[in-house]
Amino acid sequence: MKTFQKIAIPISLGIIGLLFLNSCSVGIPDGATAVKNFDSDKYLGKWYEIARFDYKFERNMDNVTANYSLNPDGSIKVQNQGYNYVKKEWKESIGEARFVNDKSEARLKVSFFKPIWAGYNVIDIDDNYQNALVVGNSTKYIWILSRDKKMPESIKERFLAKAQKLGYDTNALIWVKHN
Repeated sequence: MKTFQKIAIPISLGIIGLLFLNSCSVGIPDGATAVKNFDSDKYLGKWYEIARFDYKFERNMDNVTANYSLNPDGSIKVQNQGYNYVKKEWKESIGEARFVNDKSEARLKVSFFKPIWAGYNVIDIDDNYQNALVVGNSTKYIWILSRDKKMPESIKERFLAKAQKLGYDTNALIWVKHN
């Protein structure tokens, strides 16, 4: 029995460690490409969440917004807010985003609970920085964002087609209410 414990405990800890590291991935899904020539200054400001998957941390939330501002150290302050319509209360999360590579590539890592970081990749954005398609490190994470509470149908269709091509189940998207 002691021999089994000597083998099982280290293997179990190793598996848990690998799972933890995998959950902290700041990668980008296969086939996806982050926006190049990205202008982070134009991206700063308030965004409305138009659609997302059903994430535990955003469950039962409407009126979800993200506000991005520059921190003194050059990182980006991420301030997410939404209304939990079941609990009838506003929720807020404040985090930090940093560029994975160069500032001109829209690949960032974001953390709300350091030292855990997750991928935040802008893979499509319109010329005027009014609508954006953002994905995480896998096809489990996707957000459609807009500067307005509604986005043009043509942009919405473009984003949905791109997401489907990358393997996202767009039928599972939650369309966020803003009222």
